[in-house]
Amino acid sequence: MSLGKIFLNGIYTNLKRLIFASDRVTDMQFRNDVLNGNVKPAPLVAEVECIGCGGCSNVCPTKAIVMTPIEPVEIAEGIVKTAVPEINELDCVHCYHCHDFCPIYALFGVAATIHPNHVGNKCSKDVNSMLLDPSEIPDAKIKYIAQYLTDDSIIQKQKEMKEKLQAQEESAADSSEAVEE
Repeated sequence: MSLGKIFLNGIYTNLKRLIFASDRVTDMQFRNDVLNGNVKPAPLVAEVECIGCGGCSNVCPTKAIVMTPIEPVEIAEGIVKTAVPEINELDCVHCYHCHDFCPIYALFGVAATIHPNHVGNKCSKDVNSMLLDPSEIPDAKIKYIAQYLTDDSIIQKQKEMKEKLQAQEESAADSSEAVEE
């Protein structure tokens, strides 16, 4: 094909798109819904699963996340959520620090409760059961994440659960030694 034919073909295709709206990606109904404000964006924070620790707000380099106070909710024994994060999308630079420092992701390895750019899956696990399950998390990782949290009750709860588990193991070992003697 000659260069002239390619050029004319490109002009024809672009004019067809402009004049007749051919190759339109969105339909007119969706376009009108967007223009009229009927399309709501997906939530950036899974408020039910969020534990309200403030880690995301503290690590945000542009301070695009503020903790909005809510009525206190006890999400696990000894852990009360008093605020949830709110992202200012105009200030957010999508660095994902908030996601990476969310203890739900950083400590438990499941999807974080905050996603600034509508990507990835939101946390779908029961946060209460995760907080009460003494999982094996290295102390160095806990100390690193704890320095960014406003509310460190999740860290304290994790410590208590580990101590309780160790005490149970020790008492089981002592009782088995007593039976053997």
